Amino acid sequence: EISCSLVGSEMCIRDSFITGTSCYFPNKPVSNEDMEDFLGLIAGKHSRVKPIILKQNGIKQRYYALTKNQEITHTNAGMAASSIRQLLQTASVSEQDIELLTCATSSPDQMLPSHASMVHGLLRNKPMEIFSASGICLSCLQAFKTAFWAIATGEKRNAVCSTSELTSATLLSKNYDMEYEKCADLGTQPYMALEKDFLRFMLSDGASAVLLQNDPGKGKALKIEWIEMTSFANELPTCMFMGAESNDDGELKGWKSFSNQERVERSLFVVKQDVKLLRDNVVRYCVKHIKSCLDKHNISPDTISYVLPHLSSMFFYDKLINEMRQAGIGIDESKWFTNLPKVGNIASAAIFAILDEFWNTHELKSGEKILLIVPESGRFSYGTVLLSVV
Repeated sequence: EISCSLVGSEMCIRDSFITGTSCYFPNKPVSNEDMEDFLGLIAGKHSRVKPIILKQNGIKQRYYALTKNQEITHTNAGMAASSIRQLLQTASVSEQDIELLTCATSSPDQMLPSHASMVHGLLRNKPMEIFSASGICLSCLQAFKTAFWAIATGEKRNAVCSTSELTSATLLSKNYDMEYEKCADLGTQPYMALEKDFLRFMLSDGASAVLLQNDPGKGKALKIEWIEMTSFANELPTCMFMGAESNDDGELKGWKSFSNQERVERSLFVVKQDVKLLRDNVVRYCVKHIKSCLDKHNISPDTISYVLPHLSSMFFYDKLINEMRQAGIGIDESKWFTNLPKVGNIASAAIFAILDEFWNTHELKSGEKILLIVPESGRFSYGTVLLSVV
């Protein structure tokens, strides 16, 4: 029997469940000391800000789909496919049974065609519906909500939501060297601005996936209570971007407005972030979003059993906990869980990689509630998910 609730007088919303999780990391973990062996030295020099950034972000190791010769060992689509195959090894659903594939990434292998098309091409299972979410960290929940609604409306019986990132290839020193040389030619001090150097020591490669079904089955399962997302782009300027430069008013000048030579000399296709804008706003608006979600669904913080946040840095971990407490929605730190220090910041792939490790390391009890939190600093978008243990 299908459990459902009526919205208005027409739509029956069916229950949706996460019945499996997985994650995939390329090669062996890379320590802080070995990072520049893989990414290379910009202008032959060690980064001056690296020690400061690593001390603040709390990351001890990460994964790169690279060799020390700066050769790419995995594609983004390949890691996604590996995570999906791992997901289905113990599932009641086979590759041939998948009814919907939704994929998220901020670092596809190509501009066209869509990332989901490439992942589906590697699976080679059958013709089926696919969906690609683009953006940065929050693209994971955009893809997840598409899968959720497909099951909740009864259109699909199951769906795989795949999230993956291959950012290391954009962080290689060769992508920055031309800008250094240009600065030197102009007589400018040739050091990389913090907005560009900052992210070289934050990001990691990897993939994760979740299986959604309309039936919890007989194994472990998490009921998806609700998924909420909010963009504050109407209030705040752009903070994190790629393939563009930021104007004084916070709007972007896209890569199409630059010549080929300018794109190289200005390191246009490396990820950039306004660190001050991030520091001043990311936690404040995250708390505003979380509070509105809990109020909307009449959820008391006391009823939350666990909090799984995706955060770019441990620098923000305590700040988020404390600011939530000050806003009257405090949840004790003992209930929080993250694997950021040992896997790095995997952007869109992070939240389900956290959920996968949490699922496999904790004894969960029926009725417990798990809150997933995903901030995105691109232009400040946020997502929150409430799950219940079946």
